[in-house]
Amino acid sequence: MVENSPSPLPERAIYGFVLFLGSQFGFFLYCLWAYIPEEWLHSVGLTYWPQKYWALAMPIYLLVALMVFVVVLFGINMNNTAPLDSVDNITDVFAQGQRSDCYRKGGIPRLKDVSISEVNKMFYLSSET
Repeated sequence: MVENSPSPLPERAIYGFVLFLGSQFGFFLYCLWAYIPEEWLHSVGLTYWPQKYWALAMPIYLLVALMVFVVVLFGINMNNTAPLDSVDNITDVFAQGQRSDCYRKGGIPRLKDVSISEVNKMFYLSSET
C-alpha cells in the first residue's frame, strides 16, 4: 500500500532527476551551438546544424505562440461564459434558495445557494432604501 506522503516515490524521484539532467545537458548543448562560431563547428566535423538565426527565432516564436495561446484561451473562456442575466449562470436544477425565516436572529444560516440578486442587494444597495 502506498503511503500518503508529499515526497515522491523513489522511481518518480529518479525519473525526475534524469529528466532534470537531460534538460540541463540539452540547454548546455543549445548554448554551445548558439555561441560557438560556424567555422569551429565545421573544423570539428559538425556540419549539419540549423542556421544561427534559429537560436534567437525559435525562443521568440515559442514565446509569441504562448502569448497567443493565452489570449485565445481567455477569449474562448469569455465567449463560453454565460451572461450575468442568464439563469444558467445563477442556478441549476438542484439549487435551493436561501430563506431568511428558517434561522434564528444572529445565528449562522445553513449552507445553500444565494441568488445573484440577493448578493447584489447585500453588496450594492444601501440599507436605507
